[in-house]
Amino acid sequence: MHFKRFITLILVMLMSAPLAFSQKFHILSQREQAAVIDQWLEERIETLLPSLMDRAGIDMWIIISREYNEDPVIRTFLPATWHAARRRTMLLIYKAPGASKVEALAVARYDVGKSFKKAWEPETQPDQWKRLTELIVERNPTKIGINMSKDYGHADGINLTEYNTLMEYLPENFRGKVVSAQNLAVGWLETRTASEMATYRHIQAIANDIIADGLSEKVITPGVTTTEDVQWWYRERIKELKLDTWFHPSVDIQRADPSNKESERNFAVKAEADVIMPGDMLHIDFGITYLRLNTDTQQLAYVLKPGEDDVPQYLKDAFKVGNRLQDILTSNFVSGRTGNEILRETRKQMEREGIRGSIYSHPLGTHGHASGPTIGMWDNQGDTPGAGDYPLYPNTLYAIELNAVVFLKEWNKDFRVMLEEGAFFDGQKVTYLNGRQKEIMPIPRPQPHLKNR
Repeated sequence: MHFKRFITLILVMLMSAPLAFSQKFHILSQREQAAVIDQWLEERIETLLPSLMDRAGIDMWIIISREYNEDPVIRTFLPATWHAARRRTMLLIYKAPGASKVEALAVARYDVGKSFKKAWEPETQPDQWKRLTELIVERNPTKIGINMSKDYGHADGINLTEYNTLMEYLPENFRGKVVSAQNLAVGWLETRTASEMATYRHIQAIANDIIADGLSEKVITPGVTTTEDVQWWYRERIKELKLDTWFHPSVDIQRADPSNKESERNFAVKAEADVIMPGDMLHIDFGITYLRLNTDTQQLAYVLKPGEDDVPQYLKDAFKVGNRLQDILTSNFVSGRTGNEILRETRKQMEREGIRGSIYSHPLGTHGHASGPTIGMWDNQGDTPGAGDYPLYPNTLYAIELNAVVFLKEWNKDFRVMLEEGAFFDGQKVTYLNGRQKEIMPIPRPQPHLKNR
């Protein structure tokens, strides 16, 4: 066999061979996960939903979906063993005047989980829509919220057929009561309970552990491994751990080479696959889904050159600018302040401190790009009408996503410090779910027994 072909074959075999990775964090079995999801759902309906309905001024919420054409909200009400609506699933949630709890009914052939009790007997009333109308009229709500929204796709789930049919069946004196449930839907999706938050740090820690393994010598062989190899390693690792990914991971490179234009790349353009080399700065964008909650994280790693045993100081200094920008942004999180207001105040402080960069942070939770206040967009550093005008509420979660642009004289060009970390806002302060990256990860990691060599 030709020597070069032999070496190539060996490298491919090494890249494809299974590697031993310690699992530091306990991950529940599918059955255990289902029990937790259902327990959380019952708790949310019982303790969270009544106050959200009062806040939105809506006493009846109707959610209607057909199988495999689901309203994004209905998925958050389905039990763990349901992967989709069945036939046509109708959920009716009613909060009577003065009541501290909600009534949760399923206008369906069966109960929907433990909370939504069956309220339709097809043998008695064959017309499902007529039965829904009967239930509405019996309760005589002041406002009937349905999921239609111009600002949030998450809250715009009722389709035209369902809307038209509902309006056709409703008595004329009830049609004027139908309103957008946008703020109720957003509040339901964005607000986290104490039980969920007790676990969210664990979920973020799992994600961070996977990121660290992927951006290490366990996976990367400089001169051989490509960014695409690392991306697919992440996908396989997530599956091995019986987790889900909500978007395909991305790994890209910034380097001193003048031909590398990564710091100028428009985010609408995917970075091309490249072989990872010593001196490269690697950037990962990564998210997992576990227990119906999502992470969204971006971190940085540096591939040490021969003779280096640590990340160069000039890169460490640049990284600190990214951390400073995070501090500026989170210091502007104030209850009641809109996403647009937070962005404006942050950019004022950036200008005062001479920091170049962009803010594009977003809510995080049951969706990776969740509903709530939009705080800038990568392609718009001005106001975002609609979603940017939504206020900040307590007990909500955010991906603190941004970049700081720092000129490196050692590279004679700009370096973009791209960071993203999950964080919780309790109404007073922002707390990172599992801390935040404060140092660039070196590849390979320092070995204590080799430090003095």
